[in-house]
Amino acid sequence: MYAKPYLDKFMIVFIDDILIHSKDKKEHEEHPKAILELLKKEELYAKFSNYKFWILKVQFLAHVINNQGIHVDPGKIESVKDLGIS
Repeated sequence: MYAKPYLDKFMIVFIDDILIHSKDKKEHEEHPKAILELLKKEELYAKFSNYKFWILKVQFLAHVINNQGIHVDPGKIESVKDLGIS
């Protein structure tokens, strides 16, 4: 797989979604550049309009990811509560 060197380090891939996470500003300047170079090398393309940079909180695969960790999306929890199953 093209992304293997970066998986579980700073990159999460699900089908055609890529999430790049970093601990600090310096890493977040390096990580996207490395991924974009890799995509170019593998002749894989993405629409630049779909890119989002410097996001402090993101929803990804029914989870919220922020500087405090990964959490289940609160909206999903409410949906389950609304089912009324006990």
